[in-house]
Amino acid sequence: MAQIDFGGTMEEVTTSEEFSLQKAREVLEPETVAVLGYGVQGPGQALNLRDNGIRVIVGQRENSPSWDRAVADGFVPGKTLFPLEEAARKGTIVQYLLSDAGQAAMWPKVRECLNPGDALCFSHGFSIVYKGQTGIVAPKEVDVILVAPKGSGRTVRTNFLDGSGINSSYAVNQDFTGRAIERTLALGIAIGSGYLFPTTFQKEVYSDLTGERGVLMGCLAGVMEAQYNLLRKHGHSPSEAFNETVEELTQSLIRLVAENGMDWMFSNCSTTAQRGALDWSPRFRDAVAPLFDELYDNVVSGKETRRVIEANSAPDYREKLQRELDLIHNSEMWRTGAAVRSLRPENRGK
Repeated sequence: MAQIDFGGTMEEVTTSEEFSLQKAREVLEPETVAVLGYGVQGPGQALNLRDNGIRVIVGQRENSPSWDRAVADGFVPGKTLFPLEEAARKGTIVQYLLSDAGQAAMWPKVRECLNPGDALCFSHGFSIVYKGQTGIVAPKEVDVILVAPKGSGRTVRTNFLDGSGINSSYAVNQDFTGRAIERTLALGIAIGSGYLFPTTFQKEVYSDLTGERGVLMGCLAGVMEAQYNLLRKHGHSPSEAFNETVEELTQSLIRLVAENGMDWMFSNCSTTAQRGALDWSPRFRDAVAPLFDELYDNVVSGKETRRVIEANSAPDYREKLQRELDLIHNSEMWRTGAAVRSLRPENRGK
């Protein structure tokens, strides 16, 4: 492990140079990794494991779109693709990658499939931390571990394919075998992590739920919509409003932030942009701080997870979700976005 200075705080991280893929293969050589769920995280992690030479099988509900997707990706029914419970019985490391609501619903059956010495692996601390709501309490005779990529399942795969990898956090909640940490790091490297940083199940889920609802998705979407609507209200065209709100951010400025940080991005913009950003950034920070306090309190109290479980367990969940997504898709802002994207040089003529 390497000691890295993160803004004055020393942290230990594990890189793919320190814990090599070859070492990961040696650790996982006697294991069968069963990836349960082929929806969001499942495909990226399963395909990366397979491409890295790890023995991996997929568990998925038969006659479902995700089952068909796994078949299309080369997993073979009866050989590397099985119904959920059968895959769980065959695996020595069970990657529990169903949705959070799905994990709670399937847990009584999956629990019965675990054998002493198996490892139960999560990519999110939700089910273990909020066990009072999910009912998921692991047997004492298994390792309970976490490898949580800091990105979508799609990015886990695309970053692997382009060689960049993705950062992941990791944690051990229960070490029955004495090999839990080694298994965890090996899995983290084998799914394509660039580097791994330690956390706990609790800290992972608190930060993850806050991030999703905050800067990463909820706050970002809300702030974009507010600025777009403001510009439209004052007579700016849809194209101008969208370019000034989304396109310049995603196609230019955020790339500068990714390369060298916000300070570097500020120093590479016009002096007018610098002055305005430096003046207004603290005002936006202070304006949203109370919302973030409320959000974090809701996460810690379990209010957010109750909302997730109740909404996602409803029989008409997918229909309601689609209606909400359609409202975004059909809004002027994102219809404009589709038109703007079609005009990018790489997309013209498609």
